[in-house]
Amino acid sequence: MIARPSYGDRGQTLPLYIWLTGILLFIAFAFFVFAQAASARNGAQSAADAAALAAAQDSRDELMAGLEAAVGHDDNWLDWLRGDLFKGTGATAAAERLADENDATVQGGAVPTAVNGLPGYRVAVETRYTVGKSIIPGTETQHAMAQATAVIEPRCIVPGDADAKKPVELDCGGESVDIDPGDFDPDDLPDASVLFSVRLAE
Repeated sequence: MIARPSYGDRGQTLPLYIWLTGILLFIAFAFFVFAQAASARNGAQSAADAAALAAAQDSRDELMAGLEAAVGHDDNWLDWLRGDLFKGTGATAAAERLADENDATVQGGAVPTAVNGLPGYRVAVETRYTVGKSIIPGTETQHAMAQATAVIEPRCIVPGDADAKKPVELDCGGESVDIDPGDFDPDDLPDASVLFSVRLAE
């Protein structure tokens, strides 16, 4: 008599296979959602970094303009090299332009701040795009947010015996910069990055 094959084990294995497949699919979707969120956060942080740097760079440009106008006309022109005489009127607009280029919106403007005695700006942004649709409810309306702080750091060492009415030799990060208030041409000034560095605060 020929024995018929048993299908009992196969019948028990099928539900287990379906259950494991469902678990694996859920894990795959979860990783996908995580990747979506991480991408949105990275985009927001890049936008915040760019916006904060733009705000600080705008004020550095203001410092350079003030220095150019003061040399030879103001006996306190050396004070501009401290890096804190800017008004920052264009900082928020500069931050908004860079945030816009990165598909984000500045929240609350470029906020003046100081880090370890260095002047700068803190900028918060929100992305215009969302995390996107996923198996987790609400992600299709969730925007990523981030903030960053950038500072302006003076790079020039002014000699203690410097006379604002006489030629001055500055050490700006190892680069020698000579300024003669009696025979000054704005074109003689080096690039702004030589006199002031702009960087993200750590």
